[in-house]
Amino acid sequence: MALKALDRRFTPALIVIDLQNDFVSGSLPVSGGAEIVDTVNRLLDLPFVLKIATKDFHPAKHVSFALTHDLPVFTKATIFHPGDKDRTKGLEQVLWPAHCVVGTNGADFVPGLNTDDFTAIIHKGVDVDIESYSAFRDIWHYQNSDLTRVLKKDSVTDVFFVGLAGDYCVKYTALDSVHFGFDTWVVRDAVRCISDDNIAWDEMEKKGIQFVESAELIAKLTQLED
Repeated sequence: MALKALDRRFTPALIVIDLQNDFVSGSLPVSGGAEIVDTVNRLLDLPFVLKIATKDFHPAKHVSFALTHDLPVFTKATIFHPGDKDRTKGLEQVLWPAHCVVGTNGADFVPGLNTDDFTAIIHKGVDVDIESYSAFRDIWHYQNSDLTRVLKKDSVTDVFFVGLAGDYCVKYTALDSVHFGFDTWVVRDAVRCISDDNIAWDEMEKKGIQFVESAELIAKLTQLED
């Protein structure tokens, strides 16, 4: 259903995914990442009930880093949850350049992003042995963050996602948003992906995630203010 045609209770939240230096101009840049900052700022001016940011926030030898495994970047390795002592549930992990390390400039929000109105910041990947693309939970689905509780406390119905990267942290967080019962939207012109293909967009659409352009979202929320 088009956003403008919604005729049900509508309590929207905006989640800004990983607009951090390393993903824009640092060790793991997403092409075009800097281009979306102005659009995100325009959305942050709107009357969302919650405006939440997420950050990758890794220890120096995080399990997702190639240097931790002494392997080349962008190769793959099988990793196991630290609680899986019998190593029965391995997951394939892309090994990334070190990025968004706690205490470094790369972990900071990008310059120009309006951070004043964020009601919460969710940190991902803080455990050295656990990967988390989604802001809701880790990749094994063992540990949940506070995000679901925060959204449900304010009776949020619809969650709108912007940020980086569309085919990783945006996608996995949006998929979990559907799983936890929220009507889920991705603002297409406020997202950039690592890959140029449409695989991530197709996967999200098949799971019931809806897409919207920022202009339509601005019109909808401006209407709510009137």
